[in-house]
Amino acid sequence: MPQLITPPLSLYIHFPWCVRKCPYCDFNSHTLRGELDEGRYIEALDRDLEAQAVEVGDRQVISIFLGGGTPSLFSPEAIGRVLASARRHLSIAPDVEVTMEANPGAIERGKFGEYRAAGLTRVSLGAQSFDAQRLLALGRIHSPDETRRAATELHAAGLDNFNLDLMYALPGQDVEAAVRDVEEALALGPAHLSHYQLTIEHGTVFAAQPPALPDDDVAADMLTECGQRLAAAGFAQYEVSAYAQSGRQCRHNLNYWTFGDYLGVGAGAHGKLSFPKSGSIVRTLQLREPRRYLASVPAVVTRKDVAPHELPFEFMLNALRLVGGFDAATFSQRTGLDWGAIADPVNALVGRGLLIRQGHSYGPSPTGLRFLNELLLSFMVEAPPETAKTAGGFGLSTGL
Repeated sequence: MPQLITPPLSLYIHFPWCVRKCPYCDFNSHTLRGELDEGRYIEALDRDLEAQAVEVGDRQVISIFLGGGTPSLFSPEAIGRVLASARRHLSIAPDVEVTMEANPGAIERGKFGEYRAAGLTRVSLGAQSFDAQRLLALGRIHSPDETRRAATELHAAGLDNFNLDLMYALPGQDVEAAVRDVEEALALGPAHLSHYQLTIEHGTVFAAQPPALPDDDVAADMLTECGQRLAAAGFAQYEVSAYAQSGRQCRHNLNYWTFGDYLGVGAGAHGKLSFPKSGSIVRTLQLREPRRYLASVPAVVTRKDVAPHELPFEFMLNALRLVGGFDAATFSQRTGLDWGAIADPVNALVGRGLLIRQGHSYGPSPTGLRFLNELLLSFMVEAPPETAKTAGGFGLSTGL
């Protein structure tokens, strides 16, 4: 039986507030009403970090991601306090990658140079589009010029390892406009570009009032044309929605996609931890609503053991996003399962041309990337009868 091996460890810290919630967003974000009490939230994060640190001992954190919501609503001083708290409670790698998500219209609390001095090494800037009408349709609060100014400031601050988030298949958008957004983004000199198709998610404003979107064929043409333009500019696609210059792939997201571990800190944050001694893999979830989180931390954390029959799907949900795929040894080391647990569906997908086998490595073909959901369904397994009788949902505990 393969042995579960301790994977790399990352830290995710969630900041749940935005100036205004976008109509397509299904993340745990809340419209900020009144003044931001950043001091109280930073103190709660410190208690949360302290409580969870016992779970990981002296394991070294290779990356930190400050996500949201809009972390750039918090001042550089507050961000510095959070990072200092992480260093106080956890073992942090000397070359740790520290990324903060930023909205071009919400960085008035400080300059990027100050955020860099606080400890950031990387920024992910939510551009989404360079068309003012498309931004309006998406409910964004920034203008194309604010994105350009933010990129200029990032370069001036020495934070040239930054990502630009773009979306395509937007309301009223055609292929030419989608490619133009990519051209505008490349002109700003990012090291990384995320390129997501707009999808309608359950529970969002767009789900209740869906806008007219380009059809699937047009969206596919957008993806092809934009991908070719990015490749010509030296950006290699390494994940279904991520392109990077050589050596500038996001270390934090790569850890997710290779089924690594991560602590989830902050309101609504998810986490995943592996425990080789017991052979268990645990998912954690914090209270989503900020007021409840602030009132309870660190008392209530939801925990769920990932059942063995769920592990193939959980692993593939991440690994099949990678253009380079995964190797057989990583599957066994990160899940504790024998290769036989997935051999049949893997061989079937290889036979259909949806997966490509190279030695002991397996990755999605171009067609497989396009029909990723179909690949993933091949790894969904029903719970064995004896498990189904006893399996429950997430259970509440009184601490970590």
